[in-house]
Amino acid sequence: MARLHEHQGKAILARAGLSVPRGFVVGSADEAASAVTRLSGPCVIKIQAWTTGRAALGGIAFAETPAQAAEHARRMLQIRVGQFPVSGLLVEEKLAISREVFVSLTIDDRQRQPVMLIGAVGGTGIEGRGSTVRRVPCPIHTGPADDAIRAALGPDSNPSLVEAIQAIFQAAKSVEARSLEVNPLVVTADGRVVAADCRITVDDYAVFRHPELGIEIARELDHPPTALERTAYAVDQADPRGTFYFVQMASEAAAGSKGLVGFHGAGGGGSMMAMDAVQHEGFTVANFTDTSGNPSAGKVYRAARIILSQPGIVGYFGSGSGVASQEQYWSAYGLAKAFWELEIDIPVVIRLGGNAEDRAVEILQSVGRDVHAIVEGYRKSDPPAKIAARFAMLVVETKSKAWSPRKPRRPAFVRQSDAICLPIRGGRVWIDGRANPAPIAARSLGLMTVTDGRMSHVGDIATKDSELIACEVECRRDNIPGFFVELDIPGWDE
Repeated sequence: MARLHEHQGKAILARAGLSVPRGFVVGSADEAASAVTRLSGPCVIKIQAWTTGRAALGGIAFAETPAQAAEHARRMLQIRVGQFPVSGLLVEEKLAISREVFVSLTIDDRQRQPVMLIGAVGGTGIEGRGSTVRRVPCPIHTGPADDAIRAALGPDSNPSLVEAIQAIFQAAKSVEARSLEVNPLVVTADGRVVAADCRITVDDYAVFRHPELGIEIARELDHPPTALERTAYAVDQADPRGTFYFVQMASEAAAGSKGLVGFHGAGGGGSMMAMDAVQHEGFTVANFTDTSGNPSAGKVYRAARIILSQPGIVGYFGSGSGVASQEQYWSAYGLAKAFWELEIDIPVVIRLGGNAEDRAVEILQSVGRDVHAIVEGYRKSDPPAKIAARFAMLVVETKSKAWSPRKPRRPAFVRQSDAICLPIRGGRVWIDGRANPAPIAARSLGLMTVTDGRMSHVGDIATKDSELIACEVECRRDNIPGFFVELDIPGWDE
């Protein structure tokens, strides 16, 4: 589910007619001081991060003066949530609160409709007051019944609170929210009802209908998307074959760690188990990656390129479910191409268990002769714990230096005047005009033919990137020069 920051959620509530505190989003100590001056009174300063428990992190503070606000802002902008620093703060007017109410809307999958949880006493510690929270059904067309809201609020259920809770439902409906929580919804000393806090997640499959929300990646993250995450998402959206999920987790090894690892899984549950295995060996995982659901060789290639764009990793470790039905050699071809292009020089251990796993392992292990690295492939019969232990041994034995990202190598004939260039989806095929075309055509899975001594293609090859990558890798394995697939990566230059 795609998350919104507090200030974004409050803007949605305001459009639905709910009152929210006056405030400003700031990114520096000077801006925080200026915000307090403009608000002309006591303020609350809150880090903008997709996490709960901000107070425990030191991420909520009160300021009476601009100088105090600047001091708090300087400290808060040094806070890290997980591996990522706080980049924004919300400075708001401090409310004079007479009552706090808890309101949370979510989707009940069993009932196939929204449901509201309403607590007559909200604010900090609501988790410990679960027995006081009432469940209110929310039919999608009509919303929660006023009588049910009043019953949940208890004896002090003034009409303004009921109207505010109805507005919360309409706000959630307007953006197809999967969840929307306001805690607390407050009644101020002068009788106003104000949403003092707000958390919203939007259904991933609805994001494309709401460009106004500015959601860059329609996936659940605990931090603003990084440049590599944006690129990975663009790759996945550009190629519908299979799934490519990529999340950066750490940019440096934890204290006492054996080093950063580039992780590449295949299949959600199996990938998580494999990631646990390599962490158990004492490594810090730089990223979580999953390419599954029968991904194309090009998609796996681009995933490997993105993983290897992270500096400082000491090895490349991959393992998935081990029971995949798709032919595993397509993933092996994509990996082999990426490892050759980047001249990988750190240990590689990959488990590609499943259909045609023997061929996949053979393809992977053949890469080792063309790069300065040990590349090992494993089958479904090799448990993740075993290959993680082997990976740890290789890192020690090879005295692996930290990886330094580099530009991919290209054969010398690429872009020369006598080279043949054929466009394909997301890239182009290059054929050396001086090369013997017959052995290349023999490895093209029927896509290429030779006429009058020159290479040409059979039918439409624009969508045959997997087969063309296979041809390139097989030619290289057999020491046949003259064929190369150049693949673009969406958003790479940016």
